[in-house]
Amino acid sequence: MFLKYFFAFIFLLFLFVFSLFVGVSDFDLFGAWADEGDQQLILLASRLPRSFAVVLTGSALAIVGAIMQMIAHNKFVEPTTAGTMDSAALGILVATIFIPTSSLMIKMLIATVFALVGSWVFLRILRRLPVTNPLLVPLVGIMLGGIIGAVANFIAYETDLIQYLTVWMHGDFSGILRGRYEMLWLTFGLSLCAYFIADQLTIVGMGKDMAVNLGLNYRTIVSLGLIIVAMVTAIIVATVGMIPFIGLIIPNIVNRFMGDNLRHALPVIAYIGACFTLICDIFGRLIIYPYEVPIAAIIGVIGAAVFIYLLLRRDVHA
Repeated sequence: MFLKYFFAFIFLLFLFVFSLFVGVSDFDLFGAWADEGDQQLILLASRLPRSFAVVLTGSALAIVGAIMQMIAHNKFVEPTTAGTMDSAALGILVATIFIPTSSLMIKMLIATVFALVGSWVFLRILRRLPVTNPLLVPLVGIMLGGIIGAVANFIAYETDLIQYLTVWMHGDFSGILRGRYEMLWLTFGLSLCAYFIADQLTIVGMGKDMAVNLGLNYRTIVSLGLIIVAMVTAIIVATVGMIPFIGLIIPNIVNRFMGDNLRHALPVIAYIGACFTLICDIFGRLIIYPYEVPIAAIIGVIGAAVFIYLLLRRDVHA
């Protein structure tokens, strides 16, 4: 057991260190510690912030995807397929229009409110869908996200902010620098909060009637879960942009061999989410080197393929 965790840590560390060496500028890791010049600036101002941002984003998105699947009782739900990310982007756009001088923290808080409202609307619609057809759930969520995204695009067009909105609509780590990513550390704290209520979220996944019969305050736990999802989504959209399907792919993979017990599954979900995002980010920087493919495009292609695969599998139950 110890060796398994040790090799898992070594693999993540290897990806993290390898990520530090990938970039247009020549970089010497050992020289950076002895040099106060360009090498140390590249390391501390660009490469380290970017690698930390990738790890934090991948692990947090995977965790909130698992939370949403428990709350919605559907394995095809995550912030992208529930309109949560589009709602957060709309919130940032509204904050930019009405409070143009607001800080990133204020934009994030407003985006959190919008993400909460968007998730609540999705869950309200979910109650009216037939439980016998779980495939309708992600399709309705994607349509809801499309409507919200269309509203955001219309508002951005009318206010000459289309290019500004594009930054949030397409996730990309190329703009991550020291001083522009630190809010992502809040997602680590929120992920820990999710782990502390993992047992309660697992019970929520059994259904409202079962949860109430077991003495769980169902509404409170669902509300806490949605707040975590909304805050994580808002922080990531405000800092990095929209990255699809991580919350869909990773929990479904882990669910195959670990089941639905979030107490045991969440650390593995966070780990695989971090590794997967690091691999995709490295690949995006190398595929057309020295240019870069946005990570949202790479994960979007992989995620769409996995999503279709899951939809077509007859033995998948929501």
